[in-house]
Amino acid sequence: MRIVSLLARHGTATYANATADMDNLFRRQFPDVVRDFVIIDNALPEHHLKISAPGRTLIGAPNTHWEFSAWDRGISHLGERLDDYDFVHLATSAFRALPARYLDRFGADLLAPLRGRGAAVGHIDYFNEPVTLRGRSLRSWLRSSFIMLPPAELRLLGSLVGIGDSRAFFSGDPTRPFRSDAPLSPSYQDYIIQWLTGPGTGQGVEWHSRFDLSEGSLALFQAKASAILNEQMLSSRLRAQGCALVDATWLAARCASLARGAPLGPVPGWRWQVTHRDVDAAPRGLLQVGH
Repeated sequence: MRIVSLLARHGTATYANATADMDNLFRRQFPDVVRDFVIIDNALPEHHLKISAPGRTLIGAPNTHWEFSAWDRGISHLGERLDDYDFVHLATSAFRALPARYLDRFGADLLAPLRGRGAAVGHIDYFNEPVTLRGRSLRSWLRSSFIMLPPAELRLLGSLVGIGDSRAFFSGDPTRPFRSDAPLSPSYQDYIIQWLTGPGTGQGVEWHSRFDLSEGSLALFQAKASAILNEQMLSSRLRAQGCALVDATWLAARCASLARGAPLGPVPGWRWQVTHRDVDAAPRGLLQVGH
């Protein structure tokens, strides 16, 4: 099995150990996998290129759309070589910042049943209620800090930036940061505000870098909110092209229950997956929710 990691970062002042942590994860959990590592640093000039060892490259990228434009830069750097891999690993330097027990489930045995299938595997997050973005109903998505998927799905996507021009979303007023005619539902606006600046989205988890919203932090709010929109648009766009979203914790439990060599079978919907995790399962009542 061949995997290429595309790790997006912005310098090393925060998450200084991210590359070492990622190396250790692969050394421990993917000992027999052939892996290349492309580190894409948004704090470096786009022309920056340093090959420190065979299969290990550091490149620069514009910080236009945070990790999403960084991954675009990494894919562009690889060019036709992208298709040489079984899986492309999209990650950010903050991949361990949120509760991350699901990372321990990754390994070649987990990915093997998905080899050659249109599927992206990571951790499925969800809102308590559905929201809308540009007329699309959204509720669940893959956490963008750690996703593995086949190159063909990236080729179909084109750019990983789903929300390029975000001016239609923001008012410029920190007291009411979203425009009254912004193309996202009021409940979605509230989820974003509470996640970035408040107590979270009502699921007992808080963001690791909460801040107060003010004139001084408005640009940061807009940039981070845009990243959230791009994260959830990525999952929506993958689904739209027929790519299954697979929760790593559910998949690990499912694989453990299969007879040796038995096929995985169809991937169930996200509700079934998150409520049938063997750890950190969502409430079973989620299966009865209408949407």
